[in-house]
Amino acid sequence: MYDMIVVGGGPAGLTAAIYALRAGRTVLVIEKSGFGGQIAFSPKVENIPGTIQISGSEFADKLTDQVMNLGADVELETVTGVEKLGDIKRVTTEEGSVYEAKTVVLAVGVKHRTLGLPGEEDLIGKGISFCAVCDGAFYAGQEVAMIGGGNSAMQEALLLSDVCKQVTIVQNLADFTGEKKLAQALATKDNVRVLFSTVVTGYIQENGALTGLKLRSEVDGTEQELRVDGAFLAVGLMPENDAFAHLCGLNAWGYFDVGEDCATATPGIYVAGDCRSKTVRQVTTAAGDGAIAATNACRYLQAME
Repeated sequence: MYDMIVVGGGPAGLTAAIYALRAGRTVLVIEKSGFGGQIAFSPKVENIPGTIQISGSEFADKLTDQVMNLGADVELETVTGVEKLGDIKRVTTEEGSVYEAKTVVLAVGVKHRTLGLPGEEDLIGKGISFCAVCDGAFYAGQEVAMIGGGNSAMQEALLLSDVCKQVTIVQNLADFTGEKKLAQALATKDNVRVLFSTVVTGYIQENGALTGLKLRSEVDGTEQELRVDGAFLAVGLMPENDAFAHLCGLNAWGYFDVGEDCATATPGIYVAGDCRSKTVRQVTTAAGDGAIAATNACRYLQAME
């Protein structure tokens, strides 16, 4: 029996674990894939207070080490459900494990959004990627497309420009939606070009691998085909909260409908991070959620004792 089970090992979940552990509570962190969450795939992070620059993977490692050193238990499993049994919460996993705790913090994060085009799922890993840090080296000296125009897309495009022959950014809007500093950096790259007001309408493939994109201009409707060796998607993120909706409630977009106190309608269950309904999703706001959720969970535990 734990005082707290944290579902999710990103910045929100790991910060929640730190605060609970420092309060003398027993904590289990369950993560389904890799600790650190989405930030682990960021090549360069420059918006963490007190840190000029750090790679996302290094930040994730440091955060995980901090939690481990404080004495948390960790498991790499996929949580499939949480059930409230009186004052006890039972957490079950896809692997068949059952864990119990007095409080639960759901910090399940979000997943990469796709374009929903025919054949897309089959091409993931066969020409379609989400992470330039992970897969950029596979396309050294080749031509790739970056689909998206936000901070993540621009950061990834900059990284790809260092190894690829040509990087074509396909942005459906008339301008970038990310920071001007990143746009200015891209403008200095001779091997980066941008197709604004352009959407991807289909994938071209040969022998089960991506060979190009079908594009359409949002300005005049003209269509073209772009030959590429690979395409990276950075078109946003989406929550996977359905399994916990009965405990927390979801808004129209599928995010946990929970306020700044991170407390749900179910006593003893809290949510934190990008999975929560909010207007700003950054590493600092995720960490803030984790601290708030854990602090309120510890107050809940004190009231029980």
